[in-house]
Amino acid sequence: MAKYTDSDCRLCRREGCKLFLKGDRCISPKCAMEKRPVAPGQHGLGRKKVTDYGEQLREKQKVKRAYGLLEKQFREYYEKATRMKGVVGENMLSLLERRLDNVIYRMGIGDSRAQSRQIVNHGHICVNGRVVNIPSYSVKVGDEVSIKESKQDLEKFKQLRGIKITMPKWLDFNTSSMSGKILALPQRDDIDLNIREHMIIELYSR
Repeated sequence: MAKYTDSDCRLCRREGCKLFLKGDRCISPKCAMEKRPVAPGQHGLGRKKVTDYGEQLREKQKVKRAYGLLEKQFREYYEKATRMKGVVGENMLSLLERRLDNVIYRMGIGDSRAQSRQIVNHGHICVNGRVVNIPSYSVKVGDEVSIKESKQDLEKFKQLRGIKITMPKWLDFNTSSMSGKILALPQRDDIDLNIREHMIIELYSR
């Protein structure tokens, strides 16, 4: 399977905003966007006129990179969103937010979506009492998400005990029981990334 292996910080610089791909580093002075907030490469400082297509493409790339998806996966979410009732752009973002790796990130179990994806891949997460190791698994309202009991003594998870985690209102996670619940479907105002989803829909509608 294809996988991006270059520096994550280059992606943030290319998109001109923080995508929070490196966990705590992104909110520290070490963040690349704090030290060098220009596009990578020798022409990063150059001023270029951006076309409407260019703006739409950059918006798509930003969302793909934030959620760690490749083009085929991302396109499938768009096509699924078009078959749902409601606004296509909001449907697509809701589907992305409901990915298990994103839920683990939003609950504060993983420092980044990449780390959360690894946690899921390694079989550390249970949904409704059963181990799920598929990062793209889509959660539903009422699902119970927990850290596998035999893995709760790992240092990474022991550090979570008793701490207060800020998370979206559609999620709940108890750091004492190491379990949480999907309280509702994510709404547009629950997504903190600066996304202009209508531009992505316009791009795919060409």
